[in-house]
Amino acid sequence: MPSKENKRQQQSRPRFKPDVIKTFTVGQPSTLLEFVASKLPELKRTRLKQMLAHNQIAVGDLPAKQFDHALMEGDTVKVNFVREFKVFRHRRLRIVYEDDDIIVVDKGYGLLSMGNDKEKESTAYAILRDYVKWSNPLNKIFIVHRLDRDTSGLMMFAKNEQAKRTLQHNWNNMVLNRKYLAVVEGVPEQEVGTIRSYLVENNKYEVYSTDDPAKGQLAVTRYRTLAAGKRFALLEVELDTGRKNQIRVHMQDLGHPISGDRKYGASSSPARRLCLHAQTLRFIHPTTRKEMNFTTPVPASFASLSRR
Repeated sequence: MPSKENKRQQQSRPRFKPDVIKTFTVGQPSTLLEFVASKLPELKRTRLKQMLAHNQIAVGDLPAKQFDHALMEGDTVKVNFVREFKVFRHRRLRIVYEDDDIIVVDKGYGLLSMGNDKEKESTAYAILRDYVKWSNPLNKIFIVHRLDRDTSGLMMFAKNEQAKRTLQHNWNNMVLNRKYLAVVEGVPEQEVGTIRSYLVENNKYEVYSTDDPAKGQLAVTRYRTLAAGKRFALLEVELDTGRKNQIRVHMQDLGHPISGDRKYGASSSPARRLCLHAQTLRFIHPTTRKEMNFTTPVPASFASLSRR
């Protein structure tokens, strides 16, 4: 039986009210207030203006505050009768795509994918968990793959158990292509190449290569040179396998460690970061089975270094 104190706490919590959203498609050019007023004649204009001021009316996926916001044929207008539309903003995490099953984000370097013994909340997982719970406290987020803390770029999260299971159980078949950009020290002798080894992790959490298949897991990395200066080169890297620290170890094996990666042999860090970025993510959607393809621009610091 719950205690009296627990009962009081439960009673004092505001009850969750699910969103009540109406969606309208614009048939001909109009202004926002005029259009919404025509669709919701039961609401006074003062009420509609209050909803505009409180971000409860959105054009597409973005709240609009201006009553004279211009609408074009085909625009989608949403009205939330319960709460404001949440706009996700974070300086180290950007949402690239979202639907009912997945979220694709562009993660900044220096941000953990998920928590560890030292850090629980300043992670991509925790930030997105809080975001999805805004619309419903019962919502959840699930990690299906990770990026190293100091690697930036595209990551995917699942928003329900079914999507998570589908992606994790069929990862190698559903993920069609993952491309990374890496700035390495020096210029590889061969413009295009493949690195193959077996990776082992020691008790200091350091990964290294071995030729003995009995000791490690097979790792295959392909690269091609996109640009090269005298001191650095910009490489496009593709993974045939997805092992921990695979690109970092294989670039060290190549004799051209990733700039800023002192753990794996780099001598300097002119960009003040590990110069590794997950640029492209192409996969089959876990529910619709449609092909999804996302890419991000070359980081400015990478382009600058590759000319040195």
